[in-house]
Amino acid sequence: MRFSDVTRATAGAEGPIWARSKKRKASAAPLVNLLVTLLALIGALTLVLSIKEGSVQAAGRMMDGWIMTGWTGAQRLAGRAPEAAEVAADKAGQATERTGDALKAGASTARDELKQ
Repeated sequence: MRFSDVTRATAGAEGPIWARSKKRKASAAPLVNLLVTLLALIGALTLVLSIKEGSVQAAGRMMDGWIMTGWTGAQRLAGRAPEAAEVAADKAGQATERTGDALKAGASTARDELKQ
């Protein structure tokens, strides 16, 4: 079957345009797409809350409260992290000392047995 030049693409094309496989191009800016999506979701949330609360100011106050609660929780967790690290380091140090003592005891026992 012969196709006219109109149905063929530029030089080196194989077959009609509609018969070729279509490859989806990767998005050039996935980070930008993510940011636009997040902004759209925040905008939709603001719109819904402003309708529910009766004003954009009340909706903003409510969202600020949520953000402050999350921020306070994150700071509280970050404050606990150094304490947890110290406890873990102390436990690791104690375990290391016990292991060293056990190795010394095993080595001296082995030495005594070899002398006999």
